[in-house]
Amino acid sequence: MMQWIVASSLKFRYLVVAGAAALMFFGISRLRHMPVDVFPEFAPPKVEVQTEGQGMSSAEVEEQITNPMELVLMGTPELDVVRSRSVNGLSQIVLQFKRGTDLLHARQLVQERLNLAIANLPSSATAAPVMLQPLSATSRVMKIGLSSKKYDLMDLSMIAYWTIKFRLLQVPGVANVPMWGERIKMFTIQIDPERARRAGISMNRIHEVTSETLDFGLVPYSSSAKTQTEGFIDTPNQRLPMLHVQPVINPEDVAQIPIQVVNGRMVRLGDVANVLWDTWPMVGDAVINDGPGLMLIVEKLPWANTLEVTRGVEAALAELAPGLPGVEIDSKIFRPATYIELSIHNLNRALLIACVLVVVVLAFFLFDWRPALISVVAIPLSLLAGAIVLYLREATVNTMVLAGFVIALGDIVDDAIIDIENVVRRLRQHRQEGGTRSTARVILDAS
Repeated sequence: MMQWIVASSLKFRYLVVAGAAALMFFGISRLRHMPVDVFPEFAPPKVEVQTEGQGMSSAEVEEQITNPMELVLMGTPELDVVRSRSVNGLSQIVLQFKRGTDLLHARQLVQERLNLAIANLPSSATAAPVMLQPLSATSRVMKIGLSSKKYDLMDLSMIAYWTIKFRLLQVPGVANVPMWGERIKMFTIQIDPERARRAGISMNRIHEVTSETLDFGLVPYSSSAKTQTEGFIDTPNQRLPMLHVQPVINPEDVAQIPIQVVNGRMVRLGDVANVLWDTWPMVGDAVINDGPGLMLIVEKLPWANTLEVTRGVEAALAELAPGLPGVEIDSKIFRPATYIELSIHNLNRALLIACVLVVVVLAFFLFDWRPALISVVAIPLSLLAGAIVLYLREATVNTMVLAGFVIALGDIVDDAIIDIENVVRRLRQHRQEGGTRSTARVILDAS
């Protein structure tokens, strides 16, 4: 087979040169669009479903949410493994599908099953099951640190949530941007149980009065729950819904809400609770450059290009920077694209050094520029042919591929030097002996 390939190449050498030129042009144009990542997609396709059950213990979540949903989801076609975890107030189910399953097709199958699972959930499940965004096996593209000497962490969290996060989600390839250490500003009523006990006020009474005052409550079918409209007025043109707007605006107003009369004294909300703008109880936090701050985790889709996503995020941060005075943005905390860029740079440098050494060696020993030119063309062309095969198989350029190219480069350089030297030596020997064989036959025998 190898002899036939060499003989055919010598016979149709002009066609081989034209094919090599076309391969070089096609390879360079396609190689720029290949997805680049640190590691290949080694994990099987998976879909994660989360369901909230506020106020439920781990055992209640397992019994009332996780188990019923598992029974429905286990019948999903092409499913391989089901894993679940139940913690306080949250159920997590991870569905792993067989390798080769199209991820979007798997998500569609799970969504159809979720519509059946919702009917089996108890009313204590405060939200419908949520299917999380599809993520790459190595999903974290960047870690961005936010800190400020001008804003406190609560105001910085609101800036990050409404401005920075929304803009980063618009970058092509970004799946999600969770934040660590965020303190979302919210209207809180922090009840002091000891003060409420001394005043003779129950927790249910405080909840009822607060909900009715703010016209918003979590208890279904209560007067403050939004289960129906508050009326309407018919006009000749249309029906206008009625909405009662409460005059309560600030925490100071809410603190003056009367709860009930106890021993002839009116007890107000501010007597049994602290009413203020605050955030939720913190579970974890973020430390940025040895100080308090926020950490934004940029996660990418499975089919996204790490380099393109990173450059898109950095371009978005550069656009936002003029409108964020007093906010320090550190996007170098964790950046896998730096490792990829360094690896590609090292491969290019190794390829350049190899070509130079081949030219020097062949020119020094053979005293002929044509063998050196052939070797210089053959080395990058061989690597390019391998890259095209990876492109046709829809593979990613990652550290494993780059390591293989570097190893292959040594073998290619060895062949380029030894094979060319052997061919040139055989041709010179043939001329000195005055042989009658053709040049193509001498080259074929030497190869």
